[in-house]
Amino acid sequence: MQLRKILIISALALALVPTRSHAQGWFFTPFVGGNFGGSATFEDFNDFDDEVEKRVDFGATLGYHPGVVGFELDFGWSPNFFENTVGDSNFEFGDSNVTTLMGNLLIGARPGPRIRPYGSAGLGIIRSRVSGIGAFLDDVTRNDLGVNIGGGVHGQFTQNVGVRGDLRYFRSLEDDSNDSEFDLGLSDFDFWRGTFGVTFRW
Repeated sequence: MQLRKILIISALALALVPTRSHAQGWFFTPFVGGNFGGSATFEDFNDFDDEVEKRVDFGATLGYHPGVVGFELDFGWSPNFFENTVGDSNFEFGDSNVTTLMGNLLIGARPGPRIRPYGSAGLGIIRSRVSGIGAFLDDVTRNDLGVNIGGGVHGQFTQNVGVRGDLRYFRSLEDDSNDSEFDLGLSDFDFWRGTFGVTFRW
């Protein structure tokens, strides 16, 4: 009778223990960070070149990384990306912004250690909007194909909760020839983004 009870209790205990790979496969990280080191030109208005200021960035990443290789969907939104606030001007949210949506390949250390570095690269959409500035610039909204590359570190407090620090470089692509062929090349719009967020795993 005692042996039967022990077997039943052991079976229940094993059933209630989550499998490590499943518990840490999927992750969701809301983040906050900043953009820096950017440059941009829009149509005939080139004064933004090399003068993009540091901007706050909000977003989230949803991914699946059960082993060395995984993938993620990264969304970022930076308000007032192109607005000039040099001097005594206050930081105010406006209509000028940049939105990024990227699908990335992840390569990192195997699950297990509390500190897990990774590298990431992929492509997606970079949507930029510049509000009209006086009489010489109309509203400009562009949806460009873009690429990003970077990396970071996951730190785990528990099996399901941790933090993530991430640094990556974004650059948009454009058709760099005037002929009828579609030839993609690097454009003049690029920037860096550093973020920090809380990661939830399951």
